[in-house]
Amino acid sequence: MCSLEKRGTLFILTLTGADGDDQHRLGPQVIASLLSTLSRIAAEAIPGSVLITTAHGRYYSTGFDLIWARKAESGAAAANRLQSMVNSLKPVAAALMSLPMPTIAALNGHAAAAGFLLAICHDYVLMRSDVGVLYMPEVDLGLPLPDYFAAMFRSKIRSPTVMREVVMSGVKVKAAEGVRMGIVDSAHDSAESVVEASMRLAEKLSRRKWVGDVYADIRKNLYPDACAVLDLPLKPLLVSKI
Repeated sequence: MCSLEKRGTLFILTLTGADGDDQHRLGPQVIASLLSTLSRIAAEAIPGSVLITTAHGRYYSTGFDLIWARKAESGAAAANRLQSMVNSLKPVAAALMSLPMPTIAALNGHAAAAGFLLAICHDYVLMRSDVGVLYMPEVDLGLPLPDYFAAMFRSKIRSPTVMREVVMSGVKVKAAEGVRMGIVDSAHDSAESVVEASMRLAEKLSRRKWVGDVYADIRKNLYPDACAVLDLPLKPLLVSKI
């Protein structure tokens, strides 16, 4: 599940897990909660709005709830459960990419698999350096990469070498290395400091009071391949002002 706090024009979305899950696995309930919360944020957006997402503890999110999937009565049913999570997270990625405001992922800890995908759907990624890695384990788990995952990683990670290391080699990337690779914007020494830095950045962005729909259209036009896979229409950026 997730909670939402509003401080002036800033929205702070915090992953709280489900049933005491401190790894914030993205099962059906959590995904549904994320989507409904993002819909609420979009509806309440005004010029100057900014979203920060974070979580409690040592984990941002370790990805899809594979434990729930494996509890199914058969292998085929488990595969269906996993596919349903893949399908239901796609609208969450689309919602983040079309949200009419700047977005910041404040990574308090590990962001793996779908949790990593969730992070890079944001405009900015800030990460703590004392705990946590970015990790795409699909190659290690023998799981295929969903099409919108691949499109988003291609859009956000422009270096073929970095892409190979992250997606094809499954390397675990710490904050300082993430900054060097161009995946992470800045590294901070604790969960508190990463949230504080995210708040400072959010307040700076908020003062610009950008028109949200224009900001969202510019974002989508920057990442057309990802938006095409996410079924997000693009608008031309050049318009006449009278």
